[in-house]
Amino acid sequence: MRLALRIVGIALIMFGAMFAAQGLGILMWPPQSAMLAEREWALYGGLMIGFGALVFALSGRLRAGRD
Repeated sequence: MRLALRIVGIALIMFGAMFAAQGLGILMWPPQSAMLAEREWALYGGLMIGFGALVFALSGRLRAGRD
C-alpha cells in the first residue's frame, strides 16, 4: 500500500509540473494543446503538485506492517 501511494504521489507531482509548465508557457508541447499559456492550468498544476507531495509524505507515515 505504501509503495502504491508513493507511486501515485510521484505521478501527481510529475503531471502537475507538466501542467504548470504548459500553463506558464514554458513547455509548449504538444502544439495543439488547449493548456498552453493558460494561467488557469498553472494553478491546477500547482495544486496537483501540492496534493502529490501530501500523498507522498503521508505514505511514509503508514506502518510497515500494513503494506
